[in-house]
Amino acid sequence: VTMADVEAESSTQPEAMEEENPLFSNLDLFLFTLIAGLIIYWFMSRKKAEPIPEFKKLDQPAPSTQETSFIEKMKKTGRNIVVFYGSQTGTGEEFANRLSKDAQRYGMKGMAADPEEYDMSELSRLAEIGNSLAIFCMATYGEGDPTDNAQDFYDWLQETDGQLNGVNYTVFALGNKTYEHYNAMGAYVDKRLEELGAKRVFDLGMGDDDGNLEEDFVTWREQFWPAMCEHFGVEASGEDSSVRQYELKEHNDINMNKVYTGELGRLKSFETQKPPFDAKNPFLAPVTVNRKLNKAGDRHLMHLEVDITGSKIRYESGDHVAVYPTNDTVIVNRLGQILGVDLDSVISLNNLDEESNKKHPFPCPTTYRTALTHYLDIIHPPRTNVLYELAQYATDPKDQENMRKMASSAPEGKALYQSFVLEDNRNILAILEDLPSLRPPIDHLCELMPRLQARYYSIASSSKVHPNSIHICAVLVEYTTKTGRLTKGVATTWLKNKLVADNGHKSTVPMYIRKSQFRLPFKASNPVIMVGPGTGIAPFMGFIQERGWLKEQGKEVGETVLYCGCRHKEEDYLYQEELEEAKKAGVITKLNVAFSRDQEQKVYVQHLLRTNKEDLWRQIHTDNAHIYICGDARNMARDVQTVFYEIAEELGGMTRTQATDYIKKLMTKGRYSQDVWS
Repeated sequence: VTMADVEAESSTQPEAMEEENPLFSNLDLFLFTLIAGLIIYWFMSRKKAEPIPEFKKLDQPAPSTQETSFIEKMKKTGRNIVVFYGSQTGTGEEFANRLSKDAQRYGMKGMAADPEEYDMSELSRLAEIGNSLAIFCMATYGEGDPTDNAQDFYDWLQETDGQLNGVNYTVFALGNKTYEHYNAMGAYVDKRLEELGAKRVFDLGMGDDDGNLEEDFVTWREQFWPAMCEHFGVEASGEDSSVRQYELKEHNDINMNKVYTGELGRLKSFETQKPPFDAKNPFLAPVTVNRKLNKAGDRHLMHLEVDITGSKIRYESGDHVAVYPTNDTVIVNRLGQILGVDLDSVISLNNLDEESNKKHPFPCPTTYRTALTHYLDIIHPPRTNVLYELAQYATDPKDQENMRKMASSAPEGKALYQSFVLEDNRNILAILEDLPSLRPPIDHLCELMPRLQARYYSIASSSKVHPNSIHICAVLVEYTTKTGRLTKGVATTWLKNKLVADNGHKSTVPMYIRKSQFRLPFKASNPVIMVGPGTGIAPFMGFIQERGWLKEQGKEVGETVLYCGCRHKEEDYLYQEELEEAKKAGVITKLNVAFSRDQEQKVYVQHLLRTNKEDLWRQIHTDNAHIYICGDARNMARDVQTVFYEIAEELGGMTRTQATDYIKKLMTKGRYSQDVWS
């Protein structure tokens, strides 16, 4: 404490007291001041000032020096194109990076930007930069929602009445046609920007992941750039050569404590776990149960339970658990072998653009082995830009030509990519094996590979019954491709191998919770109709547990009706004992199970719904029932929705248009919810 502090404190004491009983004589005060002055002089005149200890909260990140104004950043670095992305699984971000790289070919400078990191209200200032353009690569997530990183931007767009006059923009939307709200986010951004006065300089691109998203993007991009050249009056430089984004730094003598070994955010976060847990800081949950659910058949259906004791993680029935899997070591080792590299070399890939917020493509420094195991997606067939950039390393001119051709929008090239890469399901290893002349440097390969993403599973438990445990229900993905290769699903293969050992050793799963809108009715007395064939039953196991718990609490619980299904009753009737027990206890009021292959004519959940149409109509139309659908989006969810249209037509006396509107209204009111995937 300095003397100044003491003085400041003493000056707040009551003064009247001092006048009556002076504590010091004038001489005392003089001497006191002299001594204080000498002490202060001595402190000030010392050569080396004592460092002031900094007290900061443990684990508190250093104050961010990150520029939140993308306009200032663009001005400072001479850029005129900004590509914002809304991305949940990394594809939107990947497309944004490709577009910002493209700009160089046209004598322009681009930057990819995460809207979460910048102040989006500055969009109106884009007109301050000559020949400027904002591109938006926007994915739609869930029920027509924005991705997590675009939520704030979406909220701002809805609330703002700011003017965007003079702002040039275009949008490429990423979605999937099998979903109800196909490309809703991209379409909204495109429409809203125009309403706010911005100028659309190129038509909205629609990417469909149910078809061929890559082809949709390449086709749009190849029409987009010539239109931009015309709009801005520039010409392509013709330089189509690959431009590296990162440079390799090899660490020959590094303290291994400074090297990432799979962590996603903070170094050593897997060794010293600290809440809160999220996508950048997952919790390592020990696996306490891993059992096979089916009695027979050629599939492997599994039920896992992970322990979240002490993690402060909270979840509700209907939420998703996200897990971070790792790649198969056999594939990782084979890649190292085929490229002739030591996978345990410690490296960093550093962004050549020093102004970029993204310093590395994945946590660095790390080893090639860690990058290929934890950070990179080496299982999905590579996108055309990867083939294009790696083509230069093929020593056979024919291979080089074919790789470049596959990246073009020429019909022949598209057909070749469709058959050689997509239909034959070749991942990067298969491509290297089948093109022996192609041996790229591993660092360039790592730069181009997309990030390995978290996988989401509907939680199969209720926190009311299992507050310290999260249940997962999954089916092992495994199939043989046209080239005779056995392909295994990354996450399900990894989960299957998370065994519970007798010796007390616990396998762990890096996980976090993603909140969902898939919620039981607020009023327990509302009936619920749950439709979930196959592993689509997962969230309903949580719902059933919760309804049972509410019943035990003495609450009035409405009808609880389940429609589920499997192939054969004796083989893969999931959770048979638990369901029959819940039926016996009166928790499930009606249990309808479709065994699709136990008779000549296949029977699915939609057939059982038709059979019970009168009951269903009463529950929905009279009793305010909530409907929940979980499972396959491509066929099941669509067919089930059609059945509900038909029931509304037949028993509600509606036309198809009225029936469609009726179901849509239920969706708007939150009485028809879907948790579907394709």
